[in-house]
Amino acid sequence: MDIEKDLQELGDRLQYIRDIFAGKEKEEISLLESKLAELREREAGAPSAIKARMLAQLIDLFVFVEKKLDAELTPMDKVRIVRHPQRITLKDILEFCYDNYTEIGSQDEYSLDPSMVIARAYITRRRGDKVYNLPVMVIGQEKGHGQEFRNGGSVKPFGNAKAAQYMKVAQTEGIPIHTYVFTPGAFPIEDWPGAAQQIARNLYEMAGLTVPVIACFSEGGSGGAEAISLADTRLMLSHGYYSVISPEGAAAIESGIRQGQRAPADLAEACAKNLKITADDNLRMGNIDRVIQEPPMGARPFHYDFFKRLRQEMILATDEAVLAVKGIKFFRSMAVRKHKAAGPADVESILVRWTLDDGDRERLVWRRYLKFRRISRQAMLEQTSLSHKMSESVKQASWSTYAYFRYDFLRGFGKKVKSLMEEAEGELRVAAGRALTPLKSLSGRGVKKVDTETIQMLTELSRPEEGACLDCTWEEGYVSPKAREDKAVTCPNAATHGCLDLWAPDLYGDFAGVCQYCGHHFPMEYQWFLNNVLDKDSMIEFNENVEAGNPLDYPGFDEKIAEAKRKTGLKSSCVTYEASIENLKMVVGMLVAPFRGGTVGAAEGEKFIRALARARKKHYPFLAYVHGTAGIRIQEGTNGVIQMPRITMAVRRYIEAGGLYLVLYDTNSFAGPVASFLGCSPYQFSVRSANIGFAGPGVIAETTGSDVPPKYHLAYYALARGHIQGIWDRREIRKNLVQAFQTIGGRNLYYR
Repeated sequence: MDIEKDLQELGDRLQYIRDIFAGKEKEEISLLESKLAELREREAGAPSAIKARMLAQLIDLFVFVEKKLDAELTPMDKVRIVRHPQRITLKDILEFCYDNYTEIGSQDEYSLDPSMVIARAYITRRRGDKVYNLPVMVIGQEKGHGQEFRNGGSVKPFGNAKAAQYMKVAQTEGIPIHTYVFTPGAFPIEDWPGAAQQIARNLYEMAGLTVPVIACFSEGGSGGAEAISLADTRLMLSHGYYSVISPEGAAAIESGIRQGQRAPADLAEACAKNLKITADDNLRMGNIDRVIQEPPMGARPFHYDFFKRLRQEMILATDEAVLAVKGIKFFRSMAVRKHKAAGPADVESILVRWTLDDGDRERLVWRRYLKFRRISRQAMLEQTSLSHKMSESVKQASWSTYAYFRYDFLRGFGKKVKSLMEEAEGELRVAAGRALTPLKSLSGRGVKKVDTETIQMLTELSRPEEGACLDCTWEEGYVSPKAREDKAVTCPNAATHGCLDLWAPDLYGDFAGVCQYCGHHFPMEYQWFLNNVLDKDSMIEFNENVEAGNPLDYPGFDEKIAEAKRKTGLKSSCVTYEASIENLKMVVGMLVAPFRGGTVGAAEGEKFIRALARARKKHYPFLAYVHGTAGIRIQEGTNGVIQMPRITMAVRRYIEAGGLYLVLYDTNSFAGPVASFLGCSPYQFSVRSANIGFAGPGVIAETTGSDVPPKYHLAYYALARGHIQGIWDRREIRKNLVQAFQTIGGRNLYYR
């Protein structure tokens, strides 16, 4: 017996318990310390039999104490568990849960972002004498305990790009995808392709994957977790956490501390509890489907039984996802449900091939959309009468019927008739031309008079229409209250560009907040856009009864939400309209900065999704005007962060139906919305002087330890890396939107 090795392992377990409780006084920990010290003192001269008995008793005591302490774990204790170096990692899972695997990339510090690991793995299932090797693509963050080059599981943009690439490979090969979330959050840099931009691309691709996707959470930090977790089934380890922000980050925001300072530990503990980040919390809210029970004090590499349980759960979840869309499945579905209820111990005895036909794939994507459509709907407030709901249902049915006959039936039939007529006309013209050529040459009437006016119109540069010039005034529309202040305003570029001071009534009135010397754009109210860009009296607001709430009962947040509603006169930071520009009808979804910084929660997500559905049914283009957004509303926890995949799926469904989805950024736009449903648009534009990015300078400095250069998030940098497609002067927004809708969307602005 190697008692020294056993004592060393017990010493490591004791240190692990101390680390998890972070200096908290626990009698049980003191007991383990004294018993371990006593065994070490008596071990030297004791016979082997006595040593073995004493060691067995101490191991039993460790097991008993760990079970007792496990019941006392707080949410913040669980955060320390998933961050601990002894925590299981993705490499452990690959070794113990799969029968064979080949790592495709990220094997060392010289690989492309080694914090994202991709592996082609196999699960062997036996049926009698036959052996079936089922392939699967495994994707996840590797925290790399002891391997600093893994970056602690904080993935850079090109790491997420690699994950998206191999998701497409799995789709091509028709094999399921298993993702494992082990990340505190994405690495907040805007190097190409940009953190926000790439996460948005991942979400958009995952929304339409035609193979089963199973996600398992250990540490799920905000957008970094969402980049690989839009899945058909979402599992979570019992000691893991899934949150919109780290408890320390929430504590820093709540306490209002300055950069470089640390929030009090007790406040971080309180935030971890208030954010409802544990597996049980997320299961109760519907953000995950099942919890995988871990050993007491969390799974570590020596818990071999746990790896067997995890393997069975991943197989069971994959079987469920496949059988849910299969045609012939009755008896196997019954067997899977039985194993799910009794525990997945013998799930490998059921043979389920993880291949899908075309019909199965369509049903899989549709079920995924419906799954995320249901999530977090209970987290919003809606005060709508039954009669109004019934009226809306009738309207939507009417829109769908009208759209079908106009755009699908009549237009489809009309296009065929028109095409045949055009072909016949072309043939007749050629035949007639040949027949009449001799007569034309004899009569001399074959020469046409040149229409110089038409040629001049087609070849000269176009002139701006009336109302599209830079010298327009806005007296007929909305005028900023700042235009009533009798004071001079200094441009922030005065020191470098020599800008002279501007009189406020001119700057915020005639100049629309634009410096006449350097073109710097001062922030303007969202009402300016509504009244000076959209057609007058064309706005019809809908879903105004959907309002933001406090689904987590976060302390003090009811008062803050009530104050935002009173101050702005709005019920959420998202306002949805039907409107028009130059009589071009459209649906507008707007994020309003004055309401809690334009943050997105369950109410905003629901309004955005309903607006997209309205645009799809009425065959209107969709304009997302972002007056400003600070990201996801942290006080709603995962009810907020889940809006990233939810709205992205609705955007993809709208775009694939033929819709034109255009995004316009103003002022400052950061974090979750930019990294999901806004960032996945193929047509994104920005007002000049806007800032666009994944995280602000303070967050980047705190996360990466390095300061970002000045103007790091300016729209011109977003344009340089391909995030946006153009930068507009505020005074030309109306003209540019009309041009964009006419050229990008075609004459009918929807179906071509």
